[in-house]
Amino acid sequence: MPHKLSSLRLAAALLLAGSVLATTACSKFERLTIVRPSAERGNWEQIAPTYDVSGKGKGKKAEPFTAAQLVASASAYYEAGRFDQAKQQAQQAIKADPASGDAHTLLAAIASRSGDSAAAGDHYRKALELSPTNGAYANNYGIWLCGTGHAQESLAWFDKALADSSYPTPATALTNAGICARQVGQLDRAEASWRQALVLDPNLTPALSGLANLQFAGGQYFDARAFVQRWLAIAPKDTSALQLAMQIEQKQGDNVAAQRYLLRLQAIPPGASTVPPTP
Repeated sequence: MPHKLSSLRLAAALLLAGSVLATTACSKFERLTIVRPSAERGNWEQIAPTYDVSGKGKGKKAEPFTAAQLVASASAYYEAGRFDQAKQQAQQAIKADPASGDAHTLLAAIASRSGDSAAAGDHYRKALELSPTNGAYANNYGIWLCGTGHAQESLAWFDKALADSSYPTPATALTNAGICARQVGQLDRAEASWRQALVLDPNLTPALSGLANLQFAGGQYFDARAFVQRWLAIAPKDTSALQLAMQIEQKQGDNVAAQRYLLRLQAIPPGASTVPPTP
C-alpha cells in the first residue's frame, strides 16, 4: 500500500556530525532534516478561503482545502523557515482529517525545532498509531527515541522501517540504526548497518563518517583512510573529515600527509559552512 505522502515526503533523518576528539573519535546527533516536499513552488503562500465571484453563487464559499493540500502548504512553509505558519496549516490539516499522520509528523518536527521534545514524541507516536506499518513514521519515532536517551529501544523501530517494502529511503533507516547501535556499544551492528546503507547509496556521508570513525577507533587505520577519503571526495571542506584524516595520517606515521590536511583545515574561514546541503 503506498504511503500517505502523495504531495510530500516527510522522512526525518539523523545526520552524523562526526566530531573527533584528540585521542579517539565520537559521534553525535546534529540536526533533524525534513526531505523537501514535492509540492509545486508557490504553495507555501498561506491558504485562505476562496469565494465564487462568478455571480452564480454570490458569496458562496468554494470547497474547503483537503488535508493533503494543507499539509503540502505547511511543509513548504516549514522549508521556508516560517514555522508559525507551518504549525497553523498543519493544525488545520488535522482538523480537516484527524487521521493525517503527515500533519502530525510535521508538527513533531516543528516541536523539535522549538525544543519541545515531549510534544514531538507525542506527535511521532500519534502518526504511528494512525499508520502502524508506515516505514517513514517508524524511522522518525526511532530518531526521537535515540535522541532522547533511548537508543536501545530505537533499534526495533528502524527494523520496522526497513520491514516496510514501500519505504522510499531504507539507507536512511540503516544509517540511523548504525548511529544508535554505536551509542549502545553494538559495534558489529553499527558497522553492518552502515555498510548496507552504502550499498544502497555510496555517497551517504553520515554512513561514511560513521565507518571512518569506527575503523579509526578500532585501530584499523588503512580502512579508516579509505572511508575518510570517500567522505572528503563528497565534502572536501568538512572539518570533521579533515581532522580525522589528519589523525589517521599521524597514526600511520605520514606527517607530510597530516600537514597537508592541517593546511586545508587552516584555510577554512571560521564559521564557514563546510557540510554540503541536504539534497
